[in-house]
Amino acid sequence: MSRSIEREIRVEAAPEVVYEVVSSPEHLREWWPDDADLDATAGATGTITFRREDETKVVALTVVEADPPRRFSFRWDYDGEVATASNSLLVTFDLIPSDGGTLLRFAETGYDEAAKSDEVYHDHTSGWNYFLPRLTPYVDRLVHRP
Repeated sequence: MSRSIEREIRVEAAPEVVYEVVSSPEHLREWWPDDADLDATAGATGTITFRREDETKVVALTVVEADPPRRFSFRWDYDGEVATASNSLLVTFDLIPSDGGTLLRFAETGYDEAAKSDEVYHDHTSGWNYFLPRLTPYVDRLVHRP
């Protein structure tokens, strides 16, 4: 069985807004990494940074697809190599218009192709379970600012 992480989230905002929230550094920092430096253009490279009390982890990423407002995807690799299908994980945000809002379909794949351990898989599952639910309240605050 292939290992992947998949989630669906309903967001009460237009796909154009949600696309910005999942692809631009100033919005990403509000719900996911502590810092982000990337250009949402296919082929562009960048980094995301996670800070914990005892360590800072900077992870390189490569934008695979930037198709506003439908899809944003990137590959990221923890080993400092250029991210390829054989060494990295693919994160995809598909945005589907739905009743005046957006159905966000999230997937992180490539665990088997990149020979990632069960520990990495469980760590990422736990991470996405924490971070993805933060996206909706952030979008709500963004859209409904007084």
